[in-house]
Amino acid sequence: MNQRRDFLKQSAAISAASITASRVLPARANDALKPLNVGLIGCGGRGNYLAGLFKNSPSVKLSWLCDANEKRLGSAISIPSEKPKTCSDMREMLDDDDLDAVIVATPDHWHSPAAILACDAGKHVYVEKPCSHNVREGRLLVEAAKRNNVIVQHGTQVRSTTMLIDAMKLLRDGIIGDVKVVKAWNIQRRGNIGHQQPSDPPDHLDYDLWVGPCEMIPYQNNRVNGGWHWWYHFGTGDMGNDGVHDIDYARWALGVETHPSKVTAVGGKYFFDDDQEFPDTQQVAFEYPGDGETGSQRILIYEQRLWSTNYPHNTDSGVEVYGTKGQMYLSRRGKIQVLGERNAKIDVDIAP
Repeated sequence: MNQRRDFLKQSAAISAASITASRVLPARANDALKPLNVGLIGCGGRGNYLAGLFKNSPSVKLSWLCDANEKRLGSAISIPSEKPKTCSDMREMLDDDDLDAVIVATPDHWHSPAAILACDAGKHVYVEKPCSHNVREGRLLVEAAKRNNVIVQHGTQVRSTTMLIDAMKLLRDGIIGDVKVVKAWNIQRRGNIGHQQPSDPPDHLDYDLWVGPCEMIPYQNNRVNGGWHWWYHFGTGDMGNDGVHDIDYARWALGVETHPSKVTAVGGKYFFDDDQEFPDTQQVAFEYPGDGETGSQRILIYEQRLWSTNYPHNTDSGVEVYGTKGQMYLSRRGKIQVLGERNAKIDVDIAP
């Protein structure tokens, strides 16, 4: 497993189904009538959901399943119409020359390493959000896609909805003037993962393989399955898990394409007395200076409370966009409201 942990150093030296198929199949024009061979890496809840989407596409054949957990691998075998090949080590799958594309639905710490390995094997990739566990990995993935001339589709699928696309057009057309500030929130009541102690991993889990490129830490039941989201080693907290969707279209609404120049954050564990390492309460501000001249500055504010059921606009996740001539409220839950100056209502013809 040392090779896996050295992976990042070496690298430095759905709609999803139809999108992938429609983009990849034209590149194989001579074989356009043949189904696209797709492999699934990660057979948990999200992976099984995505596999179901790909299964319903006539231009796709789900030919491989991969997971370090034998139980999950076994339960996923029945998803494809035809029994797929299976493996615990993704490199076995990626060695298959007939494989065209892969779905990466692993824990976050494997997202970029698995996607980069797939790119280097000449496979197209659909990788779940967040695309990387840290910024450097994301940059390595972009380089891998370019280097191998393959397509990488990232799972912030809210951008693909007609409602959000139409709303962004209204903003660009100036319906609320010049956008200066955007506030996003992700507010919900999560569960307590408790306090546990390290133990031996179950026989059905290859924990060494599951840890993969990370520094090894002892197995603990609430560090795997759904619990991995809340550990620095493996997850990105709820800001990278669910909040990433709201931050994504908030940033889109703000009209910025660069990294912020300044990030300030306060918060912590205000509610949960358990093992999770990430904050359950956060207020984060991202500042974008533009060209530095007065009038070009922008700010994105992110608010998170993982113990509450009281939401702005009665919506657990959403975005308020503030411009010089009004305000727009958007939610990926299918809600939109536009107000002009002095809160005068502006009717818009956008279907949720």
